Amino acid sequence: MLSIIIPTLNEEKNLSFLLPALRKEDAEKMEIVIADAGSTDKTLEIAKNFNCVVTDGGLPAEGRNKGALKARGDIFLFLDADLKLSEEFVKNSFEEFTNKKLDIASFAIFPLKNSIYLNPLTMNLFYNFPQILLSRIFPMGAMGIMVRKEVFEKVNGFDKTIRLAEDHCFVQDAAKLGKFGVIRSAKIFMPVRRFERDGYWQTIFKYLLCGLHMIFIGPVRSDRFNYRFGHYNKKE
Repeated sequence: MLSIIIPTLNEEKNLSFLLPALRKEDAEKMEIVIADAGSTDKTLEIAKNFNCVVTDGGLPAEGRNKGALKARGDIFLFLDADLKLSEEFVKNSFEEFTNKKLDIASFAIFPLKNSIYLNPLTMNLFYNFPQILLSRIFPMGAMGIMVRKEVFEKVNGFDKTIRLAEDHCFVQDAAKLGKFGVIRSAKIFMPVRRFERDGYWQTIFKYLLCGLHMIFIGPVRSDRFNYRFGHYNKKE
């Protein structure tokens, strides 16, 4: 069984798009687990309407870990709640994952809204191509990660003490225990709300510094980058 695990916090608008897209595929032996961090909107109502398993969550790392505890599948697919997915995303991902006999996998990522800073060219140049070229020495993965349950358990899930890029660190740890690959047959389209809210250059520079920190110092466990969650809909 495939378990799709989605951490949430006030994501009613995004789940209204993501869950129908997932259920549309009507994949056999698939469950969706929503790990909620205390939403005050209709997130839980929408999740239950789409027959999702609902459990308590937390910030992304904790939410993913708690969702995994409820999951019954032998393969986990972790997704952010605000993503849009390419056609037959689940089917194509699962088939490529199993055909290549992967243990951990990530995806190509593209922006939902193109700008001079974020567009298919810049994402390919600075993220998608590098994650393929560096897959053997510096595995990367964010927003969408597929992993076998046994590998997830061996690395003890996502590290809750990491404040930024805990998903990349998880992929790197998991890749030491199994075969890593980048799924080519499915694509993830990410929102740009963080870039619009926090500033394009500020956010890009923050990610760059985070990457250098991971390479030369190690995981980011302090709040030096001032990375926040759930602040997109708050007024100044």
